[in-house]
Amino acid sequence: MTRILSLLDRAVQAMTALATGVAGLFILATALIVTYEVVMRALFNAPTEWVIEISVYLIVVAGFLGLAITYADDKHIKVDLLTLKLPVKAGKYLEVAVNLVALAFSLVFLVESWDMMATSFAIDRTAASSIRMPLWIPQAALPIGFGLLLLQIIRKLIVDIRDLAAGRLAAAGPTRRLEG
Repeated sequence: MTRILSLLDRAVQAMTALATGVAGLFILATALIVTYEVVMRALFNAPTEWVIEISVYLIVVAGFLGLAITYADDKHIKVDLLTLKLPVKAGKYLEVAVNLVALAFSLVFLVESWDMMATSFAIDRTAASSIRMPLWIPQAALPIGFGLLLLQIIRKLIVDIRDLAAGRLAAAGPTRRLEG
């Protein structure tokens, strides 16, 4: 079982690292194309039609691709006012409960975003703009992002439940590895 968990851990972490790298490249690409737009507009009085639309797509896609790493590194927004006042064991149980709710919500978002993307692909829906971007392309970031987030939540649940069963009650923080 430990070998399976270790393999799951490495696979999820590799996919998350890949998505994080792509998100970073998209942010860099956004900076470059916005700089291009500024130069074209200011120096050559030749604004582009595509930069704003593409830069919005790139930033939105980067945000969804960054969901999993944000969760794995415990950098997501959370209200810990209550959990900081609870005993460590009670806080860990509450964290498991919250993660179960997050798992359910992520699953719903995964299914619904997949349906949205698949529908856009099936009917060849495009953006109402001059570049006519097929909308399934930027929409694909939603099921990918929520799928990776779902896998990270499952990782965290496995670690937390294993720790509770073993009596290990470390304070909350970034998710530890599954095999450790």
